[in-house]
Amino acid sequence: MSEERSRRIGIVGYGHIGMYLVDQILQEGPQYHLELAFVWNRSMEKMDGKVAPHLQLHDLSEFAKRHADLIVEVAHPCITRDYGERFLSTADFLVGSPTALSEQATETNLRERAKLSGHTLYIPSGAFWGGEDIQKMADRGTLRGLKITMTKHPNSFKLKGQLVELNQQALNGRAVLYEGPVRSLCHLAPNNVNTMAAGCMAAHTLGFDSVIGALVADPSIPDWHIVDIEVTGPTNEKTGQVFTVKISRCNPAAPSSVTGSATFISFWSSLLACKGHGGRVYLC
Repeated sequence: MSEERSRRIGIVGYGHIGMYLVDQILQEGPQYHLELAFVWNRSMEKMDGKVAPHLQLHDLSEFAKRHADLIVEVAHPCITRDYGERFLSTADFLVGSPTALSEQATETNLRERAKLSGHTLYIPSGAFWGGEDIQKMADRGTLRGLKITMTKHPNSFKLKGQLVELNQQALNGRAVLYEGPVRSLCHLAPNNVNTMAAGCMAAHTLGFDSVIGALVADPSIPDWHIVDIEVTGPTNEKTGQVFTVKISRCNPAAPSSVTGSATFISFWSSLLACKGHGGRVYLC
């Protein structure tokens, strides 16, 4: 029996999650038949003394020369917009910043490229709990509603537009910064609502326009990220009772951090699940 070939992983982004994934691949990769193909970051000096020079990719446009089997984006939503189709043309692609998919053209183009290339577009669950069950409901046509509420300390948010001032005011007390369709929120908080974007991809029959997102700033929880998920299913025609599920996920987090501690392990688990699932979107 021939030995299993290692899957080559390209990491795009060397922030907190990127560093964690690179370290995991270098330390534990061999037991999972994984090896690094390349690491790219906008500021390459961050890798000095941490990533071997032969693994550093200085020009992202030359990613194909490294022959990665899976490319993982953990940098910024613009990477998926600018490179996502090209990544999928040669490899499976894990979108670590799924808020990029709130741009309808980007989502449509990546879904189509996955079908044409036969490579898989992976969406990591991250802090989103119950995604597979919600996706099953969407697949069966029984999903009626989804609301995702994210509550963090004001200093844990990186916001744009009108939410910046509202968040500053929230330092004096709990405040709802936004409640409405997730699509609009993704542009105002692209670094904070990837969990919501993953939910929109799982709830594909609702999508970014019909999944409701609520962003709450609460100065009383400096070291927690809380995600509340409310799912609505079909109504029993005889009794009038409505199927509902409510989940609350409390994730410990360092003060002022964007990413909760449990999310790092979740990303690693998602990466391990990316073994090629054909030309489709796959929640992992």
